[in-house]
Amino acid sequence: MRGKTALLTGGATGIGRRTAYELAENGVHLVINYRQSKEEAVSLAEELTEKFGTKNIAIGGDIANLEECQRVAEEAISALTCIDILVHNAGPYMHERKVMTDYSFSEWNYIINGNLNALFYLAKLLMPGMRERGWGRIITVGFERVETAPGWIYRSAFAAAKSGAASLTKTIALEEAKHHITANMVCPGDITGEWKERDIDQAAEVQDATTPVGRPGTGEDIARVISFLIDEKSDFITGSIIPITGGKDVLGKAFRD
Repeated sequence: MRGKTALLTGGATGIGRRTAYELAENGVHLVINYRQSKEEAVSLAEELTEKFGTKNIAIGGDIANLEECQRVAEEAISALTCIDILVHNAGPYMHERKVMTDYSFSEWNYIINGNLNALFYLAKLLMPGMRERGWGRIITVGFERVETAPGWIYRSAFAAAKSGAASLTKTIALEEAKHHITANMVCPGDITGEWKERDIDQAAEVQDATTPVGRPGTGEDIARVISFLIDEKSDFITGSIIPITGGKDVLGKAFRD
C-alpha cells in the first residue's frame, strides 16, 4: 500500500477517522472528504502528515450531489496526482424511525443518493485512472446480511440503498477484474459512540454480554479489514461482502427493538 493514494469519504470522524489512521500508518496518502466537519478533517490531515509523513489533505463536499462529487474528484486528483483507492465510508442515515410512507421525497432521495448513487458517481470518476495504472481498490460499507437484500423495518431507504450498493460492488468486481481493480464491501456490527474511533486493546478490557466475542466492536476492527483488502497481496479477494460483527445478530436485534 505504501505510496498509494486514497479518497476516503466521511473520513473526519467515527469509523472513517480510525480508518484514516490505519491507512496513513501503512503509508497511504489520503484525501479526507467531509460534509460539515471541516475543523476535524483539517486537523486530522495535519496530524497524520506530522505523525506518519504521508501527504494528507481535507476536501469538503456533499457526496450525495453529483456536482460535488465531480469537484471533490477533480480537486483530489489535482492535489495528489492520482487516486488509487476509493473507500466510500460516508452514507446518510436517518435515526428517526419512519415507515416508508412517512419519508418525504427529499429525504428518500438524499439517502439513496448518498449511499448508492455516490458510489456510482465516484467510481465512474476515479476508475479510468485506476485502469490506466492497472491497479485499484474500491471499498464500500454496508450492514449485516446486506447481500441478501433484507427488509429492515423503519430503515427502508437506507436498507434499499445499501442493498443496491452491495450489488453494484459485486458488479464492479466482475467488470474491473481484468484491470486489476478489486471491489469489496465491509459490514460493521453494532459499533456505537466513542467506540467508532477507539482501538481493539481498549475494548479488550471491557465486557459486552450482548456480543458473542464478549467485547465491544471498535473502529480499529473495521479499519484493519479495510487495510487488509487494500493490500497488494489481497487481489484474490474481490466481490466479497464481509461482516465484522463479533458474531452479533445485529439486524435481528433491530427487528426486536
